[in-house]
Amino acid sequence: MSATAVHSLWATAGGVTSAAPGEKFQAPVIEYTQLMPVLIVIGAAVVGVLVEAFVPRRSRYYTQVFLTVVALAASFAAIIGLAAGGHGTTKAGIVAMGAIAIDGPTLFLQGTILLTALVAVFTFAERRLDPASHGNRVDSFAAQAASVPGSDSEKAAVRAGFTTTEVFPLVLFSVAGMLVFPAANDLLTLFVALEVFSLPLYLLCAVARRKRLMSQEAAVKYFLLGAFSSAFLLFGIALLYGYAGSVSYAEIAHVVDGSVAKVDPALAATMGNDALLLIGGAMILTGLLFKVGAVPFHMWTPDVYQGAPTPVTGFMAAATKVAAFGALLRLLYVVLPGLTWDWRPVMWAVAIVTMLGGAIVAITQTDIKRLLAYSSIAHAGFILAGVIAATPDGVSSVLFYLGAYSFVTVGAFAVVTLVRDAGGEATHLSKWAGLGRRSPLVAAVFAVFLLAFAGIPLTSGFSGKFAVFKAAADGGAGGLVVIGVISSAIAAFFYIRVIVLMFFSEPKADGPTVAVPSPLTMTTIAVGVAVTLALGLAPQYFLDLASQAGVFVR
Repeated sequence: MSATAVHSLWATAGGVTSAAPGEKFQAPVIEYTQLMPVLIVIGAAVVGVLVEAFVPRRSRYYTQVFLTVVALAASFAAIIGLAAGGHGTTKAGIVAMGAIAIDGPTLFLQGTILLTALVAVFTFAERRLDPASHGNRVDSFAAQAASVPGSDSEKAAVRAGFTTTEVFPLVLFSVAGMLVFPAANDLLTLFVALEVFSLPLYLLCAVARRKRLMSQEAAVKYFLLGAFSSAFLLFGIALLYGYAGSVSYAEIAHVVDGSVAKVDPALAATMGNDALLLIGGAMILTGLLFKVGAVPFHMWTPDVYQGAPTPVTGFMAAATKVAAFGALLRLLYVVLPGLTWDWRPVMWAVAIVTMLGGAIVAITQTDIKRLLAYSSIAHAGFILAGVIAATPDGVSSVLFYLGAYSFVTVGAFAVVTLVRDAGGEATHLSKWAGLGRRSPLVAAVFAVFLLAFAGIPLTSGFSGKFAVFKAAADGGAGGLVVIGVISSAIAAFFYIRVIVLMFFSEPKADGPTVAVPSPLTMTTIAVGVAVTLALGLAPQYFLDLASQAGVFVR
């Protein structure tokens, strides 16, 4: 049989008929302008890889930092341009052949991710905290990531002054995936975006300069549990496809609410099978709850936060939550609004155990990074309260909370990088005793972040918690708000305990010192404090902005 005949059979079997003579092939229509924020970041990431290949080693660090900062700033400018052009409101729509939704929540979340990443990248570029090694300034990352810890090749790389500047393109690839994740309008795009932002994070967790074995252990744990979450998500996608005969959010929503126009005869047997819908929906939710770090899918969080390089932890803790909650909101509000009565009780249970579990276990922690990890788990529970509201106010309150939380988190982890002893960062809580006497400014800044996490008035944490709890109460989840307030009170205990430890304990003679950072880390911390106080003292403008951005395009 000739190759032409085989191709003809294959095309006919696949439902593809060859174009009639003279008929032109229809090229896909891609709206490049609306996709510009993502395209800028991906383009810069690819250029960053080429920089690693072609730019001399001594120039790579400056080239990569410049490229990364310019790309993130340009991408954010593109977001502002789209928002000013009405793409978040009146001109909101579906682009890229139905794969991406450009609407208010997309632009708000993408803007938050880009600003968070921009601020976090300054901590990646910090090179003044560790003492110079063999006459070379060093950052938080391994001299040569491929070397076995403690091996001769690693020692040679340190002596030569090598640095892992590959972290910058990895951050850009991760950010690109995060930008697509909350904007995905079909399940395959959602899965591809998940992998694009997760795989660079697994690598970034493994490249700490100090405590390399702990760092690699964190990366392996994150990779294995991340693979579990991806498997759940993919299996759920397969079942939902079997249920609806489509991976498009709109098509699935039509089948769920019974408004589907025509049923494909080949799918008539399985289409509308509720078992496929419920199990598939539950599996996709499980995959997303893994990413937000909700109990009982939180097992990776404390180990990964503790083992990863602290700049990576700050970036990951803030940006991943924003992207994952954006995707979760779109799934529940666009795809499964017809199933609200089914998913709300389950999410109630998850939110309750997440709030209480995170707050109670945090009390027992003795490491500052693990304490912040359990704190982030509790915050995932508070944000879920806004998700459960299932109202427009619920969406806007979650958007506001994510924006407020991300800057506090990056700022807090930036402060953690400054407290150091001979072994690097001093993360054990006992080392922080008397820090307020030794370095009042650093302790005061960290206290501001802790008070924001605790939700004390006049900080962004209070405005955010008030917004999500009010939305939850208005949405009929009053019981959840009561448990949320109790959890907040429990959480306040361990935040205040750290403040008391810093200001009312005697500093130890052999205690850690506070490193003097470069303007890069100072900028990160200053932006964190400024946003925390601005959103606490005058939140109304930002609440209105989140409210305008809280409408999903369907």
